[in-house]
Amino acid sequence: MTTLVIIGGGWAGCAASIIAKKLGVHVILLEKTDMLIGLGNVGGIMRNNGRFTAAEENIFLGARELFEITDKFSIHKNISFPGHKHAYLYDVTKIEPAVRKLLIELGIEVKLKKRVIDVIMEGKDIEGVVLSDGETVYGKAFIDTTGSTGPMGNCFKYGNGCAMCILRCPSFGPRVSISQKAGVKDIVGMKKDGSFGAFSGSCKLNKDSLSADIKDKLEREGVVILPVPKEDIKMDKLTKKVCQQYALKEYGENIILLDTGHAKMMTSFYPLEKLRKIKGLENARYEDPYSGGIGNSVRYLSIAPRQNTMKVNGVNNLFCGGEKSGLFVGHTEAISTGSLAGYNSVRYILGKRLLELPTELAVGDLIYYGNYMIQTEEGLKDRYTFAGSTYFNRMIEKGLYTTDLHKIKSRVENLGLLNIYEKL
Repeated sequence: MTTLVIIGGGWAGCAASIIAKKLGVHVILLEKTDMLIGLGNVGGIMRNNGRFTAAEENIFLGARELFEITDKFSIHKNISFPGHKHAYLYDVTKIEPAVRKLLIELGIEVKLKKRVIDVIMEGKDIEGVVLSDGETVYGKAFIDTTGSTGPMGNCFKYGNGCAMCILRCPSFGPRVSISQKAGVKDIVGMKKDGSFGAFSGSCKLNKDSLSADIKDKLEREGVVILPVPKEDIKMDKLTKKVCQQYALKEYGENIILLDTGHAKMMTSFYPLEKLRKIKGLENARYEDPYSGGIGNSVRYLSIAPRQNTMKVNGVNNLFCGGEKSGLFVGHTEAISTGSLAGYNSVRYILGKRLLELPTELAVGDLIYYGNYMIQTEEGLKDRYTFAGSTYFNRMIEKGLYTTDLHKIKSRVENLGLLNIYEKL
């Protein structure tokens, strides 16, 4: 049986696995930790702003399963918070087991605690990947969805040290770039000041460490906004975070909490002693990262140069998705790129022409635009997301942003792409 090997079990890797498996190939998904969906275990925000459009485009393209799960486990729907409308917040404490169950039921061979450390090459083709335990896994095609965070040394070099985030490098080992092991030089993203990487954009607080009234309001309304004392307002921190859609003055002047099962705090890190000065947060405790008082994980240090089909440049049978494929922010963005990578990897295996999604779709336009901008120094300092900042503005200008389901379906259907991911 023809085998597709996917390295990295985050949202992009899971999305690629589902699409490829539905098209009839044997899929092996390798994940170095003991959990799937990666940063999805601490994220939780879906359908805000242009992500609504993109989610529905994906569903009409045939990539519906993961959106059905995030919708099902959303504990708040159609809420607004500064800069964002009609957001869904899924429960990060329940989502991963549901995704894992789906993949196993589909017959995807999920291998956890399997860290890839090297590749076996034959010319410009990858023949197999080598695991840290000495095992070699062979395949016809490969997808690199290893992300762009870690290893620990990068968080020390470009950040404030290892904050012990959900990726847990000290326990499961460092991330290894598959594209770079295959001889392709990775691209590195930058902050606005030209230094490398960017801090993850949020932390998690234990809801039980909040005051009763804040916890009650958070669970009832989904969002709580608490003013920061004037002497502690630091607006410059907004330029250091990955999530530029939240780099608004409201996020510098306030602590903004969202209910994702934990209390999602929309700042990269915040000194614990200052956090506890705020009324209702006197007993606040970090859930993720554990050292959220001094730092967070550093991302965008390992991006593969690629085509808009998600095929990696310079390697015949390697594709990529998620943060590995560009300076993209968010779960919807990871699912979008991963789904296309999964689809095209199967087409490659079968000797068929690869699909490039048209820019008349928001999903296709993001993939194109992110790839175009990364070729410039200024583009390397920006981030691209359906939810805000540069790309959401582009969506609006191009008339791509809409919440009209009929309009979105017609757009996909008129391009001849309705349920394209379910057929070859």
